[in-house]
Amino acid sequence: EKLEEKGYDIDEIESEINTSCGYLASLTMEVMGQKFKGARDTMDWLTACARLIAAQGQPVAFISPIGVPVVQPYRQKRPFTVVTLLQNVVLTNDSDMLPVHRQRQVSAFPPNYVHSLDSSHMILTAIEMQKRELYFSAVHDSYWTHPCDIEEMNAILRESFINLYNQPLLQDLKKMWELRYPSIIFPDCPELGDLDLDDVRSAPYFFQ
Repeated sequence: EKLEEKGYDIDEIESEINTSCGYLASLTMEVMGQKFKGARDTMDWLTACARLIAAQGQPVAFISPIGVPVVQPYRQKRPFTVVTLLQNVVLTNDSDMLPVHRQRQVSAFPPNYVHSLDSSHMILTAIEMQKRELYFSAVHDSYWTHPCDIEEMNAILRESFINLYNQPLLQDLKKMWELRYPSIIFPDCPELGDLDLDDVRSAPYFFQ
């Protein structure tokens, strides 16, 4: 829109825009990898493991920290057409018997796993809020309660976070995969960083 406002013909320079966006995206990911090496290493490990599983023709499956079983549903859906007197209707066969969509199984797993950790943190916070008979509501990573209970909720969500991430999450994930996919040799888990999780208790901007 800004380019159009300056008089540029978007259709004429579309390829240049795509090339520039691709360059900026790769540059951003490179800098992020340097700045947050531990996070990048973890994402790369999750991706590598998912690729090994998908290569066996299996969907990536795991159990979240709160015990919820997850099986990624991405398969090679096959559309087919039903011809009627009035119209042609295109339907999709999404049976679990279809071959897995390997690319989607791989690319979707790291964000799906991270979302499962976020949701586990939310549930753990909600459970503790209920135990204390406090009101709690949430949408993804936005937590709400009455103003008079915010300070207590802030303490609860920090303790829940510490308790969650003190668990050997990646090691447990690898052990579960080794049982579920015994023919696959998974790479070693990334090394832990030096973050002291207890610092979360006093971090004012950890969760707003």
